[in-house]
Amino acid sequence: MSAYSGTYGTAGPGGPVVYDPMTLPVDDNVNSYTFCVELKDGQWFLQKGKMIAYYGAIEFNGIGHGRLDHLVRTSFHSPLHASDWVVASGSGKMLLADRAFDVNSYDLDDGNLTIRAGNLLAFQPSLALKQSIVPGFLTLIGTGRFVAASNGPVVFMEPPLRVDPQALVGWADCPSPCHHYDHGYLTGVLGGLRAMTGLGGVSGEEHQFEFVGAGTVLLQSSEALMAEADTGVVPSDPGTPGGGVPGRPGHGPQPPGAPRLPGQLGDLQRRFGL
Repeated sequence: MSAYSGTYGTAGPGGPVVYDPMTLPVDDNVNSYTFCVELKDGQWFLQKGKMIAYYGAIEFNGIGHGRLDHLVRTSFHSPLHASDWVVASGSGKMLLADRAFDVNSYDLDDGNLTIRAGNLLAFQPSLALKQSIVPGFLTLIGTGRFVAASNGPVVFMEPPLRVDPQALVGWADCPSPCHHYDHGYLTGVLGGLRAMTGLGGVSGEEHQFEFVGAGTVLLQSSEALMAEADTGVVPSDPGTPGGGVPGRPGHGPQPPGAPRLPGQLGDLQRRFGL
């Protein structure tokens, strides 16, 4: 995991740290909430909406773009999530963030890690992305680096372990979890009240994910899931040009009969319900 040192950039007396292309870190944290990826005539897979700024000559193409077909065939194997991702190509430095959540990078060495889809921000093409059999999760396989966000710092735990589903970020090199329901809680006073009134919802005290075997479980330091954000839509905020305008590139779904844009999967998207 990359470490944030806070020593980059220059600051005037009592002023903020000001960065430029030379003082930004290389493949490391700028602070706890921002990560800098350096591209040297290379490529990264990037979830839409997670790039906040960049220096240099970098272009972004949708999954399925013709000239990137070989890269996608070897590294991206999740058609249900294809519309949420782009390929960043070129040379420069790119800043990644996600709504001021904690952001860190992690290295896989000939391993596999399954992570909640909304927490994964970016990954190197040397890793292969596959769709987990657990709904809402993706699996990375191979050797390389990826960047992920969490609601609070990540804690690494060793199985056997039972985890509140809302605190689970992912798991590495261990079997998929099974569901565990606490019979005493379900049949007790609190469970009875919830069954009669419908109030209270499901909590980590009555339902957990159970991990057994060797491996590592990643937990966030919060039971509040990171809310999913619509991708590819400019928010209708004051001062945001073109916010929420349909039918324009990057501004939501196109109207029926509109021409396809480069990078769209077309029939394959419709086949998989995207």
